[in-house]
Parts: sequence; C-alpha cells; structure tokens
Amino acid sequence: MSTPFTLQNTRGLELLGDTHSPNDPPKACVILMHGFKGYKDYGFLPVLAHDLCQEGLFVHRFNSSTSGMTNEIETFARPDLFELDTWTRQVEDIERVVQAVRDGEIAGKGLPIFIIGHSRGGASALLAAGRHGDALKLAGVITINAVDCCSRMPEDEQEAMLARGYTMTQSARTNQDLRINSTWLSEQLDNPDAHDVILQAAKIACPVCVIHGDDDQAVDLSAGKAIAQACKTDLNTLEKGNHVLNMPNPSELDTKRSVQLLKTTGIIVRFIAKHG
Repeated sequence: MSTPFTLQNTRGLELLGDTHSPNDPPKACVILMHGFKGYKDYGFLPVLAHDLCQEGLFVHRFNSSTSGMTNEIETFARPDLFELDTWTRQVEDIERVVQAVRDGEIAGKGLPIFIIGHSRGGASALLAAGRHGDALKLAGVITINAVDCCSRMPEDEQEAMLARGYTMTQSARTNQDLRINSTWLSEQLDNPDAHDVILQAAKIACPVCVIHGDDDQAVDLSAGKAIAQACKTDLNTLEKGNHVLNMPNPSELDTKRSVQLLKTTGIIVRFIAKHG
C-alpha cells in the first residue's frame, strides 16, 4: 500500500511520488530514482519499493520533474517538460526530496536516508552525493545498473545538437518522438567536472553499494566495475541479470520475483542494516 505525494521543486515544477510506509517502526528512509525515459511506476520499481517497505523501511519513489511522466503512465503526457531535462535538474530533484524528508514534508524525518538509483538514476544519485555530500548527509548510495558517463554522444552529433538547439529520441514504449533541448549538452560542456560521474563518485564520503547485471544489454557491466572502483567498494554482480532485473513492465505486487530482483533486495537490505 502506498500514499501519493506532490512536491514543488525550486523551479516551480512538480515532483509526483508515492510513499510506502512500514507497519513496524521504520529503520531508515529510502529515496528511489528511476532512469532515462523511466518513471516511478516502471517495471520492478514499485515491487522493490513494496518489498523494501516490508523490511521496515520508508520508501519514496518519484517522477523527476522533467521525466515528462504523470500518473497517466501509458504516455509521456508532458513532453514539454521532458525536453527541459538536464543532469543538474535531476540532482536538484534528489536534493528536494531529501530536504522534504528532513523537513517532515514526507515521511522519514530523523531517519538515515539512502538513495537508490536505477540506470541514469544511479548516475544522478552519484552526482548528487558527489557534488553536495556535505549538505545531503546521506547514509548511503545504492546504484542498480547505473551508467558511468553522462554522455557518449559523438562530437559531430554534439555539434549538430548545439546548432539545431535540440535532438530527438524515441520512446520504444510509447512510440513517441521526444525532444531534448541542447541545454542538456551545453551544461555538460560548460562544467565537465560536475558531470564526470566517476570523478564525483570518487568524492563521495558515505558508503556506496554498486549492483550490476552481467547480462545488461543497455549498460555494460564495465560501467558497474568503473563505479565500484571509483568508490573503492565491491561490485555486486547479478548472474544473468538484465537491465530491468529480469522483471516485466508493468510488474504487479503479485508478479513472481525474479532471482535477480530477490538478490538485489537482499543486498540492499543488508547494506542498509550495516550502514543505517
């Protein structure tokens, strides 16, 4: 069972989320961040949130303000917001949710806070903790199949994007053609260190848990190895694990858990128990 919430970020945009509240006294608070073209209700995310809650954790999963998604999950209802997305906006949204927990706007005030990020969300979590670790005071960061680089766009495509002012990407899920403004790229070029995932990961003071599937066709296992090395921690490898933990989209609470999801949940629970 989850309860919806809405927050407004510093740019006046909405963060739509759901809070999973445990029946027993909570041990810690988890903020769950989706990936590129993802959303809070995608695939294994609601199931993971539910199962972590069953282990005595508050879990907040939310749509980033520029995800383009609403609670109407069949489509990107706000492509006008999707096109505004940048890595810095992702980081700001994480900061906003952490602050909402600290201020008591959403559940978990006074508890240790952990961020879990999937795919691009994992990199966003690393950037947030690397850039703003002193302010966020996180108990830990957990990445699942995270990317280790903000952009692999070839130079000629970068030049074309900057000249045109945008680029296009298609959603395989909805078949929509979605626009991304060139600000996404220009911010990276203007401040490369702030967008260097490995550099920022190496700066993180709190414990980091890195999880990656060895059959991830979207983000190679080498990304997980690079992140783990930067954070001076072990890589938790999921045997035969794909990018979405071998779970369908959508996944319901009664959907059979994959071996990879069960292993991921166990790794996270043990990590939080150790560092919470």
